[in-house]
Amino acid sequence: MPYEQPTVQSAVVIAMHLVDIADAIDLPKVERLWDQQQLPASTRIKLSSTPPKAVTFGVPPVMLTLETLSLTLAGNPYQAQVTARLYDFGAAGFSIQIPVAACSWASFSQLVNAVDAMFGPSADSPVWQQLLKQLHDALLPALTKPSPALLHEDYLVGIVQAFDEAIPVSTMHEHIDLVPLLSGEQRPLSEQARRDLLQQRFSYYADDLVVLTWDRAFIYEPRGDSDVRDILEVANAQLLEMRFYDELLDAELPLMYDLVEAAHHASNPFAARRTADLARKLYTLVAEVTEVTEKVDNALQVTEDVYLARVYTAALDLFRVRQVSGAVDRKLAIIRDTYAALYEEASGKRGELLELAIIVLIVVEIAIAILRHSS
Repeated sequence: MPYEQPTVQSAVVIAMHLVDIADAIDLPKVERLWDQQQLPASTRIKLSSTPPKAVTFGVPPVMLTLETLSLTLAGNPYQAQVTARLYDFGAAGFSIQIPVAACSWASFSQLVNAVDAMFGPSADSPVWQQLLKQLHDALLPALTKPSPALLHEDYLVGIVQAFDEAIPVSTMHEHIDLVPLLSGEQRPLSEQARRDLLQQRFSYYADDLVVLTWDRAFIYEPRGDSDVRDILEVANAQLLEMRFYDELLDAELPLMYDLVEAAHHASNPFAARRTADLARKLYTLVAEVTEVTEKVDNALQVTEDVYLARVYTAALDLFRVRQVSGAVDRKLAIIRDTYAALYEEASGKRGELLELAIIVLIVVEIAIAILRHSS
């Protein structure tokens, strides 16, 4: 049947851009620095409609309100609200939120694609770099080991609060064409591709809907709750950090192999010390990465809210967070095994050195005794 073209009465398009800006962020210091500069007040994030005992943040991120952006999209002017959320494990999540009113569904889909063209991963928009510089300049003392922010994640969300007509949520994907918004494609997709794209659909009430894809989401939420949007950002932040440490370990493993090889071929008396030093370095690396990845894993705990748990789990699966986390765990296991082997080897070399010293002492004592006897 032909798709309907309802009017979108109230909506918002959100472009998210998450970057790793430091090894860690001192959130209390962020709040103090932000307040000292007489900027708009910072707030700690909590889900808007979910009881705290049902969903909890490991360490609630800090949200900062930045300057409003004036934009022109699809020939129309917009005033976009800009916020930044800072996570204690080193991630910063920027959001550009563009309010929409009184437009057709087709125009709303086109606007989502226009936002992606301006701020999406392929756009390389200078706006994100400007926002990042603003944060760096204001909050540098709160950042532990600032990073160059080369790694990023982008996500796009179209949220509709009201249509001009009632549309059954259970069959909304049959009444309006969600595919252009979710895919960004202008050409018609095959039936198989359409089914795959619309597979991750979730509803809790009779009048809400969430459809997730790899890089976009559509949310119909007449009450204005932001819980789903918040957990989507957290899931992207977790993916970003796991990717960061996966790439870090990818770079460390070849260096580790070279150092281990050099330690094995060392034949000087201090080889045991070199091996022990390398073992301690590997142990420190494992401890640091494990500590941060545990923080990332515990960034959000969904306990009693079954609906949000389903959405959050689906997002983690779609974003491949568990696969990347598993790769990090496997690489950490390799380094742990190498550390154990090096520690054992260092202990063995110390034992050999001690035995050699004892033998030398015995020989010296025998030689002294012989010299004394001969004299």
